[in-house]
Amino acid sequence: MAAFGTVFMPQMTLATFENSNWSSPELVSSDSIQLHPGAHVLHYASTCFEGLKAFRHENGSINLFRMDRNIERMQQSSQLLSLPAFDASFLQKMITDVVKHFHNDVPKPPGSMYIRPTHIGTESAIGKAASPTSSSMLYVLLSPVGDYFASGDQTLRLLLEEDGSRCAAHMGMVKSGGNYASALQPILQARASVNADQVLFCPNGDVQETGAANFLLIDGNEIITKALDSSFLHGVTRDSILTIARDMGMTVSERELSVDELLERAAKPESEAALSGTAAVLAPVGTLIHKGKEIPVGDASPGKTTLKLRKALNDIQWGKAEDKHGWLTQI
Repeated sequence: MAAFGTVFMPQMTLATFENSNWSSPELVSSDSIQLHPGAHVLHYASTCFEGLKAFRHENGSINLFRMDRNIERMQQSSQLLSLPAFDASFLQKMITDVVKHFHNDVPKPPGSMYIRPTHIGTESAIGKAASPTSSSMLYVLLSPVGDYFASGDQTLRLLLEEDGSRCAAHMGMVKSGGNYASALQPILQARASVNADQVLFCPNGDVQETGAANFLLIDGNEIITKALDSSFLHGVTRDSILTIARDMGMTVSERELSVDELLERAAKPESEAALSGTAAVLAPVGTLIHKGKEIPVGDASPGKTTLKLRKALNDIQWGKAEDKHGWLTQI
């Protein structure tokens, strides 16, 4: 497969909001959109998106994973960005319609169809820096993706950043392009200076998230991760992993985690750390970099619990294990 998210299906579903009403969604070409150069999104970043996946099961059925949670989060992001509201059923139909249309193109395991709903402000009014857009566009792109770990499980190197944040604290819950853009320079600098894969943002010593994923620390039978608040993204994969961990009898601690505690626990031989997200599900972390020192997490190899949790979630997604929580929507 090509690099993740670089291949797209030739059509997408699209709807527009104008004159206080949503248009009927249409199936259109996915190679371009019409946008005025003065569009609100281009000047004032009125944009949010989601990422979810469709999976092909052995019986040929196509199943969407936790679509309701992604739609709910996108409604929340739209509200926090003052973008026009939409009903959950409206976006659900847009998603299911385009996935049904490309039913035959959903890859077999370990691949999947990545789904990217996107909402942007389209009003051409560059004088509205302090006012919301009155019009918008909602569309759903599809991208077939392969196995994220096709090259093998390689542990990640994270630079701990205590002086900066991924984004403004009140914007953490919004899945917006601006949040990712604000993390780019720290990530690029970390790659160039210490060969880090990602930056783990820990403002004032508070362990939060990386530029594109939630962070989990595993110490024996306990998973520790920051409690939900407005400062970071409430990951759907994060929630799924924590639910599975509880099902397995693990202790899940959603609380404040300091850099000092993280480093102390990471030094234990059996400790593990991982990043959770839609693309990788659960990616093992092998090294933490702090104030010029490299601290291995456990023995610096992919942890057994990390791999067990990832497999458990994958098995549900691919229909190899019971969907006890009703996470799959068959279409």
